[in-house]
Amino acid sequence: MSIFTLIQAGLLVGGGIFSFMLFMAWKKNRKQEADTRIIPVAIVGGFAHFCDTLGIGSFAIMTAGYKQFKLIDDQQLPGTLNCQSVMPTVFQAFIFMTAVSVDSVTLLSLVIAACIGATIGARLVSSWDRQHIRIVMSVALLIVAGLMLAGQLKLFPLGGSSLGLSGWKLVIGIIGNFIFGALMTVGIGLYAPCMVMIYLLGMNPLAAFPVMMCSCAFLSFFSSASFIRHNRFNSRATVTVALVGPIMVMVAAYLVKSLDMHVLAWLVCAVVFYTSVTMYRSWAADRKTMPTSAMKLQ
Repeated sequence: MSIFTLIQAGLLVGGGIFSFMLFMAWKKNRKQEADTRIIPVAIVGGFAHFCDTLGIGSFAIMTAGYKQFKLIDDQQLPGTLNCQSVMPTVFQAFIFMTAVSVDSVTLLSLVIAACIGATIGARLVSSWDRQHIRIVMSVALLIVAGLMLAGQLKLFPLGGSSLGLSGWKLVIGIIGNFIFGALMTVGIGLYAPCMVMIYLLGMNPLAAFPVMMCSCAFLSFFSSASFIRHNRFNSRATVTVALVGPIMVMVAAYLVKSLDMHVLAWLVCAVVFYTSVTMYRSWAADRKTMPTSAMKLQ
C-alpha cells in the first residue's frame, strides 16, 4: 500500500466515523435545534470554506458572520466551528492530493508532525500567553510577506519549484509543522504559517495546499470528536455546512488549480499579509478588553 493510499484511507475512515457521529447527534438534537436558521448558516459557512480553500482560513469569517447575525449561541460556537470544518477540509485534502504530486515522504512526515504537535506539543503551548503569540506571529508574518513581495518583484531571490523536501530542509519542515500543529490549540491557524514555510524552503507554492489541508483534516477528527461527545456544538448548523462546504471547496479548488505559479505566489503573499493583519487586530481587540492590572503585568 502506497503512502498516498494510506493517507486517503485514513481520510475516508476518519470522515466516515465523523459522519456517523454527526448523524447520531443531529438525530438526538434536531427538535431542540429546529429554530436554527440554516439558509444564512449555509451562506456564511459556504463562503468561509470557499475562502478557506484559497488559504485564507474559515474560522474568523464564520465567527464574524455567526456573531453579526446571531446564528449560533456563543457557548456552542467553538465546537460548531471545529465540527463544520471537518468535511470541507477532507474534500480539500482529497482534491489537492490528486491535483499536486507532492513527494509522499514529505507529505506524510509533515502531516504526522502536525498531528503530534497538536497532541503532545499542546501541553506546552497551551500554557503560553496567547497575546504574546499573536503579536509575535503577526510581526513575523508581516516580515515574511515583505520578503515574498520582494521575491515577486525580483528584488530578492525567493520561492522555488520543488515538490518535496530532503535533508535539513525536511527536518526544518517537520519541526515547523510540529510547532504549527501545537499553535492551533491556542487559536493560531496552520494555513498561513505552513504556506510561508513551504515557500521559504523552495517548494512550489501549490505544494502547500495538500500539506496544510491533510494536516488540518486529520487534526479536525480529534478536535471535533470531543465536541460531539460532550454535545457542545450545533448539529443542525454543522450538517448544513457539511453539505454546502464541500461544494464551495470544489469551486475554489478549480480556481486555485487553474492559476499559474506567478499568480499563485501573489495569492500566497496576499493571504500571509491578510493573516498578519487579522492576527494583530485580534491582539489589539483582546488588549482593549484586558483589565488594567493584567496589562501592567505584560
